[in-house]
Amino acid sequence: MSANERLDDLVDELEEAFEENELEFVSLERFRGELTLTVAAENLLAVARLLRDHKSLQFEQCIDVCGVDYSEYGKTEWTTTSASTSGFSRGREPDTQKSFNPESRFATVYHLLSVVLNQRIRVRVFLDENKPIVDSVIPVWNGADWFEREAFDMFGIMFRGHPDLRRILTDYGFIGHPFRKDFPLNGHVEMRYDATQQRVVYEPVSIEPRTLVPRVIRDDNRYEDGQVAVEANSEESTDS
Repeated sequence: MSANERLDDLVDELEEAFEENELEFVSLERFRGELTLTVAAENLLAVARLLRDHKSLQFEQCIDVCGVDYSEYGKTEWTTTSASTSGFSRGREPDTQKSFNPESRFATVYHLLSVVLNQRIRVRVFLDENKPIVDSVIPVWNGADWFEREAFDMFGIMFRGHPDLRRILTDYGFIGHPFRKDFPLNGHVEMRYDATQQRVVYEPVSIEPRTLVPRVIRDDNRYEDGQVAVEANSEESTDS
C-alpha cells in the first residue's frame, strides 16, 4: 500500500470515528503527505481520548506540543529574489499583509504518533489572543508535561489542569514570553553575575535596537571572467 493510500484510509477512519462518537472537527487538512486536524478547544480532551483509544487510530504517543503565534503570519519583511548582482540584499517594506483574527492568534499543535499502526497526525487548537487557555492533555498523554510547560514559557499559553505549570527554559523572574511576535528582539532586561553582591542581577538592555540585513553570498563572476581571459590569452599564444 502506498503512502497516499494509507493517508486516504486514515482520513476515512477519522471521519468514521468522529461520526460514531458524535464529535466534530473544524477542519482536516492534507498537505505534503501529512494531516492536520483542527478542533475546537472545548472538544480537545474528548478528541484526544478518541485518537488514543479508537482501535483504528491508536495514537498512543504525544511526541511534541508546539505553540504558534499567527499575529505576523503572511507578512514578508525581507526579500532577496530581486536583488542586484552586486552588494548585499536590502530589507524592504512588507509587500504582503494578512490580517489575523484576534480570537485565533495563538494555537497549540499536538504531534501524535501511532507506533502500532505506523501513522502520524497533527492536532491544532486555536486560542483567543486575550485568554490563550486550553485543557492540559496530561490525563491522556502524561508525556506532554514538559512540552506544555515549554509552550507556556515561550508563548504564555495556559494549560488548564496542568499539575506543575511553571517556566522551564527561562528564569522564574523572566518578564514576558520570548516566542511571541510582539516580544522585542533584544528583550527587556539583561542578566549578569555581580561579584560584589555575589548574586545575579538584572539590568536594562544595553544593546541599541538595530535592523540586521541578511547577507546573501552569490557566485563571483570576476573569477569566471578572469578564467575566460586566461584561456583567451592561451589560445592567442598558441596561434602565434
